Amino acid sequence: MNKKHRIGTGILTVIILCMILLSGCGSGGSDKTQKTQKNAAAVGQPKDNTQAIQDIKQAEKIFNALPSPLESAMLMKSAGAKFDRKFLNPVDNAKNYTTQSSQALNLGIFTCDLSFASLYDQTQLIIDYMNAAKKMADGLGILDAINQSTIDELEENINNTEVIMKIVSETFLNSNSYLADNDQPAIASIVLVGGWMEGLYIATQIVDEKDFNGNKLVGRIIDQKLSIDVLQNLLNSNKENPAIEALIIQMNKLKTVFDKITIKTKPIKTEIDKTTNTTILKSEVTTDMSLATFKELTSVVAEIRGTFVK
Repeated sequence: MNKKHRIGTGILTVIILCMILLSGCGSGGSDKTQKTQKNAAAVGQPKDNTQAIQDIKQAEKIFNALPSPLESAMLMKSAGAKFDRKFLNPVDNAKNYTTQSSQALNLGIFTCDLSFASLYDQTQLIIDYMNAAKKMADGLGILDAINQSTIDELEENINNTEVIMKIVSETFLNSNSYLADNDQPAIASIVLVGGWMEGLYIATQIVDEKDFNGNKLVGRIIDQKLSIDVLQNLLNSNKENPAIEALIIQMNKLKTVFDKITIKTKPIKTEIDKTTNTTILKSEVTTDMSLATFKELTSVVAEIRGTFVK
């Protein structure tokens, strides 16, 4: 019999349904929009300023709908995942990445690995992966995203998880903000792909197939079905970049597997919260993924991730 993983997510607000992956809106999305608009004005906008601003706002919405590497790591830990460094990209591989696209992908990957290590108090690995991420950022010309003061602050607070997580989060956001504000949105999207894929890779590798049915981490993986569409939109908006074309093909292959996962939503109901006197929209969501689909997903994710870290 073909096992299926079923999740009755119960009653979810529409807001939670739309932002199911703890989107980066809490990461200062409005600030980034303002910065990008300011930068666009500096370099000279086309005559149709209204259309240009709309394009910028749409790009920001797509960017902010994806989880950061730290958020991905937090989701995995909250689902009960155990730490195992064998699933991370070895820091020694940093010297292999010399092209702009490989550095961008692995800036995302190393940041995700750094996030994973920081949540599990892996002291030496935290420093090692921050240095690896710094090497990628330096290669991309992001001089201020990860500098020596960042490394020093990390070492000084190596036993303070809260401070470390703040540093990791700011490192990732600063890198992407710099790229977006300096007319390199395609490179910023590649960084995002790297971080997202690494989180998905670690998650699929950690799941014990014997404990598949009802596994919370599997539920988090199913959630990525919503992210893949967001990711494709982001890549398609930057497809003029040659490096993006290959990623679009790979994401299309991955989406074919995600499409085998079903997500059913019942009609939205309206409720009144008497304590706050506000109207809440709610919907019941049920998801389904067979063990066979999970195995296929794990295989395809590993294959694509393998091309990023080789």
